[in-house]
Amino acid sequence: MQRPKVLPGALIAVLLIPFVATAEDTAQAAAPKPAIPSMDDVFNAWGITFTGHLDVAYSHASRTPTGRVFDTEKNSFNVHQAALTVAKQAKEGFGALVNVTAGEDASLLASNGLSSSSFDLTQAYIQYATGPLTVIGGKYVTLAGAEVIASPGNSNYTRSLLFGAVPFTHTGLRATYVVSDSLLFTVGVNNGWDQAKDTNAQKTLELGASVTAMQGLTIALSDYIGAENTSTTTHGTRNLFDVVANFAVSEVLNVGGEYLNYSQDNFISVVNGANIKGKYQGIAGYASLLFGDALKLSARAEWFDDKDGVRFGANDNTVTELTLTLGYLVSKNAEIRGEI
Repeated sequence: MQRPKVLPGALIAVLLIPFVATAEDTAQAAAPKPAIPSMDDVFNAWGITFTGHLDVAYSHASRTPTGRVFDTEKNSFNVHQAALTVAKQAKEGFGALVNVTAGEDASLLASNGLSSSSFDLTQAYIQYATGPLTVIGGKYVTLAGAEVIASPGNSNYTRSLLFGAVPFTHTGLRATYVVSDSLLFTVGVNNGWDQAKDTNAQKTLELGASVTAMQGLTIALSDYIGAENTSTTTHGTRNLFDVVANFAVSEVLNVGGEYLNYSQDNFISVVNGANIKGKYQGIAGYASLLFGDALKLSARAEWFDDKDGVRFGANDNTVTELTLTLGYLVSKNAEIRGEI
């Protein structure tokens, strides 16, 4: 671990060394005194960062929402997330990250083996970095999907149907190798989907790649494959392939898209109880347009085909949705969003 710089020692010296006035000291009394390092200075010297966010909302729906995992109330004020991340992630050597989430969303994020409550240990991993290679071990967010758990990381306020159709987190070991500024690869071995404690002996293989195909265009691909339980007595191969593209058209316009394809062997049909290969797939498109420094209009459109009832529990179910979001940046660290 990297040693702290001189700031903590300077702090001790300022506090503990007594001051004895002399004639020379008196002559120099007008000179400014050395500033005592703040806590920010100390943590920066150690390479430790603290970040977080608070997400509160009022939502109204004409009927009980289904399909979008964080939208569960018809008419209610909610504290969705109060999140804090503490990290020490050096470019060389060991580091660590801990991310906790409190609020209504926390119980929905809970992995198997951890308690389902208003508090969730969303990420907790150790890290070792050397040159282009970074290895992490513990619990971390998934590679799949265009949207993320932390609310400020999304242009729309609500999450998409596709967001609920991919895992939230994985527990295992992940290695990322940066080939160049425009290409990186990821490989990992995990317990499975949202499993802090594995539900079976088999593991899930994680593969990912991110490429900057041209200026402004980034494409990320991920694939998860492994044996997962479909009931208390049966398991079968589960595969999720996901591709996300994002293109910064200009400084004010950004567009993107996502496609996912899922399959699960030995799925019990919701129609006749037969053993089938259950499937679903979905497509989403995104666009964000800035108006000056404070206003942003974002749109999302998606189509989700769950013909086997794997996701929604009903046979031959196809869902489409359109979301429009207007965001106003009240200050550097505060934003209000209205959405329909």
